Amino acid sequence: MLSDQYSVRTVNESDRSRWNPLWQGYLQFYESTLADEVTDLLWQRILDPAHEIQARVAENDHAKLVGLVHFFPHAHTWYPQKVCYLNDLFVSADIRGGGIGEKLVDAVVDEARRQDWCEVYWHTQNHNTVARGLYDKITGGTDGFINYTIDVAQFKS
Repeated sequence: MLSDQYSVRTVNESDRSRWNPLWQGYLQFYESTLADEVTDLLWQRILDPAHEIQARVAENDHAKLVGLVHFFPHAHTWYPQKVCYLNDLFVSADIRGGGIGEKLVDAVVDEARRQDWCEVYWHTQNHNTVARGLYDKITGGTDGFINYTIDVAQFKS
């Protein structure tokens, strides 16, 4: 299996130049752009051990980064333990379908177990059928909830 040729680990400061193309690929996939200052802030947050945002990367044995996952724990009104939101997951297009995405999700679930978080959850776009196939395999299918978003800057009450 392709994923056996890759390891998943926590990011470190020297990863920035190899992490950034993956991050830009993720943004491009979702047809989004962010100001450099926002990406810089995300990177600072990832490296700050006091900040809740965490990251893992997948790399091959030549130290090439091929995938990333960003996630963070937070309190929940229904559970005494924290839950974890998996915010971003991306695997280089040329190796998708080889198990790397699943390894990245597994790394988040492993961290959730270590930290005693009770749930890991995420969402994706409805038309992202390749990723949804993986997510259905991992979770058994959607939980039936529909996501709504309000852009606070644009919202008129």
